[in-house]
Amino acid sequence: MSYKFSFEKLNVWVDSKELIKIIYNITKSFPDEEKFGLTNQLRRASISVASNLAEGTSRNSNKDMAHFTTLSFSSLMEVLNQIIIAYELNLLNGEDYNEIRKEIEKISNKLNALKKAQLNS
Repeated sequence: MSYKFSFEKLNVWVDSKELIKIIYNITKSFPDEEKFGLTNQLRRASISVASNLAEGTSRNSNKDMAHFTTLSFSSLMEVLNQIIIAYELNLLNGEDYNEIRKEIEKISNKLNALKKAQLNS
């Protein structure tokens, strides 16, 4: 295997990639009229979680890294908001909704721990 960049070694980044895959698979079944609505918003927000983690690792200071971890958390909350809406609009079934919520909870806990470590080092 080739060289791994620092963000690729973060468990929370690996988890966020899994969330992206879940979101992409679930939104495939959303109606066509949601293609430029919730489908697009959910996909973009989920990608933003991982992308902000990657960008943060390129920063030189822990404060800058923590800023991008905060942005990642904000994107994660955007995903949560959107899946709540999708569920209430009956675009998501209860099983998928609960699966995504569990992933979000796991990732949010790891993001909070990462930010705390970045600010305390």
